[in-house]
Amino acid sequence: MNTVLIKDQTIGGDGINSINLEFENEIITVKDLIISRVQKEVEIYNSKAATPYAGLVIPDQVEKFLNSKTKTKRKEVDFEKQSYIALDGFITNQFFVIINDKQAEDLEEKVNLSIIKEVEFIKLTPLVGG
Repeated sequence: MNTVLIKDQTIGGDGINSINLEFENEIITVKDLIISRVQKEVEIYNSKAATPYAGLVIPDQVEKFLNSKTKTKRKEVDFEKQSYIALDGFITNQFFVIINDKQAEDLEEKVNLSIIKEVEFIKLTPLVGG
């Protein structure tokens, strides 16, 4: 297994969130990295009722739940929908992926996990939807 630390950072370099991801393959794509990250965040959120959502994408229903004054049962987040939103966010430069101090430019770009231990996601705008 290859473990990678994913860190969310602001433009100013402040850390916001971090998560460890494990991959069976040594070579993956940026797309694989983003999808795995979203999947892990959704799994964490859906498995723990009291856990606030701290993912790459802020799902519509989570935002409504957080903003509501009544205590309603929260809905599970749809991993597939969030993945599409995150991939679109990468394509439209709503966030950057920095690997070894170099910005990833393409979803199909190869990432060699044997030389990567940390990846930074820099959010430029909130990704909301789904």
